[in-house]
Amino acid sequence: MRAHLIPAISRVRFTCYASRVVLEPLADLDINGNLVPVLAAEPLPSLENGMVLPDGLSVTWKLRQDVKWHDGTPFTARDVKFTFDYLSNPETAATTFGTYEPVDSVEVIDEYTVKVNFKQPWAGWFVIFTGPNGMILPEHALKDYVGAKAKDAPFNLQPIGTGPYKVKSFTPGDVVVYEINQDYWEPGKPFFDTITLKGGGDAASAARAVLQTGEMDYAWNIQVEPTILKQMEAAGLGKIQSTFGGGTERIEIMHADPQTEVNGEKAHYTVPHPHFKELKVRQALALAIQRDVIAEQLYGPGGSATALTLNENKQFMPQDLTWEFNLEKAAQLLDEVGAAPGPDGIRVLNGRRMDWLWMTSINAVRQKTQEIVKAALAQIGINIQIKAVDAAVFFSGDPGNPDTLNRGEYDLGMWTNSSGLFPIIWYKRYLSRNPETDIAQRSNDWHTPNVIRYQNDEFNRLYTQVEQEIDPDKYTALFLDMQRLVVNDVAEIGIIARNSVAVVSNRLTGINPTPYASDLWDVKNWRREG
Repeated sequence: MRAHLIPAISRVRFTCYASRVVLEPLADLDINGNLVPVLAAEPLPSLENGMVLPDGLSVTWKLRQDVKWHDGTPFTARDVKFTFDYLSNPETAATTFGTYEPVDSVEVIDEYTVKVNFKQPWAGWFVIFTGPNGMILPEHALKDYVGAKAKDAPFNLQPIGTGPYKVKSFTPGDVVVYEINQDYWEPGKPFFDTITLKGGGDAASAARAVLQTGEMDYAWNIQVEPTILKQMEAAGLGKIQSTFGGGTERIEIMHADPQTEVNGEKAHYTVPHPHFKELKVRQALALAIQRDVIAEQLYGPGGSATALTLNENKQFMPQDLTWEFNLEKAAQLLDEVGAAPGPDGIRVLNGRRMDWLWMTSINAVRQKTQEIVKAALAQIGINIQIKAVDAAVFFSGDPGNPDTLNRGEYDLGMWTNSSGLFPIIWYKRYLSRNPETDIAQRSNDWHTPNVIRYQNDEFNRLYTQVEQEIDPDKYTALFLDMQRLVVNDVAEIGIIARNSVAVVSNRLTGINPTPYASDLWDVKNWRREG
């Protein structure tokens, strides 16, 4: 899969950040969940001003009239409509396809007004064209690259946007150099002549480049042991920044069998995993995780122990869910389900040894987490094979690579992804109403949210209800029920409620972090002092 700078056709997190320097959404969400206008003009849509209809069937946006694309072409409502047409075309294979699935159409009312019409009442109107999945694309540059041609667009490597900086050069898999957009629509901004964004490497190296060597000014997603971070911070060149809502680190359970092939495809949803199809096995696994030890030793200010699988809007986080570490109870559950120890002490269930492959990205914190859990599971007759894959591969979504999280060729995985303020799209990770389209498999290039192949009719029923509900009290209750269901059914296992941890040079000011957008969402306000 060719590296590029367009987030809609990439699963690489770096692309989301790299593109935000160039591309912009209609609005972003600040740390309090309030809409902040970007390409949208004020007033922003609301029920009070009538731009959001009470029936939840449409929202109207006014657009700024002083914005130009980097090549000088005026930004208009046609670009917003085009963005929807581009992303909603199934052949484009946009990773954000699910975000726009509730949209029926986008109307151009006039040159600077668009109306978004929904297929049914939709409470999450503010998810559309906002935040990381809301980058607006230029019609004039991409109109000939919609659908199957999307991956071949020259734009992917040299995008033009409306943002504060323009791409000067891009070395895929390594570095992007940006130069100032002298015609940026916000007067007096931005403040740097150039910005260099470097990818690759590991979190510890990134932190060291800011805190110890001073080569860089900012690094994010710093999943590094707290003692090591504090030692780096002691050099006096920068500080650690921790913000609520960095997603939940989860142990992912592969509900399909990764060893059995269906027409040459492993982990097909039609073949249940011989161990994890048993709820008691999943419960035993959850009981064997020392979340408090992992949190204290490996995360510190970067996270806390949790039983939940999401961690970004407390309104939707049930407070009655708890976790427990109890190997005796875990062993009892395995006994009850008939998982008996074999000659080597490893349990056997349904004709297969409980010898699990656990795959995740190369990251010292993740590998140490694996070792802690592996040691506990060994005490109850389960063996773990640890496999660490380069993050650029593991998160790439490359359908031709068996070492990606999407392919599912493992028993257990581990990663974090954020739910956002309104988690309706995030919850598609458990949806299986139409398994052929909802669950990752070869026919959809493994590019659907349900990569763990989870299937639960009750969850599907709750999801159908919540996506049609516009009453805040009712959809809140439904989201709470959905979280209780996936935790109690052990669809996957939340272990650490992560904070969003970054490291910042003492020279850098103007940073305003939010869990609901890219770290670079307000890069136009960043400046260097001293």
